[in-house]
Amino acid sequence: MSESNPPIKVQILGKEYPVACSPEEQHELLIAARYLDEKMRIIRDTGRVIGTERIAVMAALNIAHEFLQRSHDSSGSSQNLAGRLSAMRERLDGGHASD
Repeated sequence: MSESNPPIKVQILGKEYPVACSPEEQHELLIAARYLDEKMRIIRDTGRVIGTERIAVMAALNIAHEFLQRSHDSSGSSQNLAGRLSAMRERLDGGHASD
């Protein structure tokens, strides 16, 4: 990333944060900031967690949990697909033997 790229300003819970970012990553950064802001607002609005730092930690834990769930689900899908492909291969191999 070049030093001439000005930081991108993102808003999280009404506070502005400048973040250094390459032009290629700006769109994803803005999406991530909006997602984080949404998660933090949901937690703040429950009224059960007080303080920006605690809200941020809870949001980070929730996002990490979502990530791990999706990662686990996709690896499960990959294993399921691999098992189905293996079964198909066995059926195909079995079909050639009887021809």
